[in-house]
Amino acid sequence: MPVTALHHFTIRCTPGELPPLLDFYTRIMRLTPGPRPVMAQPGAWLYVEGQPIVHLYAYLPEPEAMTAPATGHVDHIAFGSRGLNEMRQHLTGLAVPFTEAPIPGWDMHQLFLHDPRGLKIELTFWLRQEGTEDEGAA
Repeated sequence: MPVTALHHFTIRCTPGELPPLLDFYTRIMRLTPGPRPVMAQPGAWLYVEGQPIVHLYAYLPEPEAMTAPATGHVDHIAFGSRGLNEMRQHLTGLAVPFTEAPIPGWDMHQLFLHDPRGLKIELTFWLRQEGTEDEGAA
């Protein structure tokens, strides 16, 4: 099959929205800013293990109308994650609201939060990789 994984997603924003988005994805999500091709508009490419997975692109002249749903046809973006308890502590320490969604009968636990533009972010943890199947219990 030619498609093997999600490569990246791009978040469009205004130049004024770029700093809080960059802060969210670097400080809270802990992605790393990295090289970005020269483009006509400001932005950033944010990396995980050498792969730019989030592109911020500040080309909007003004914020788009925040209509329901605020993210258009996209419901959420999911990141495969590790360190469930550490991430809970990190988000709590930064006062970032989040909800938890253990999946009954599955080896999976999810955390949900929102970026500054309202995009829902899912962090998916495979409990087997966490070292214990009981780690999903809050």
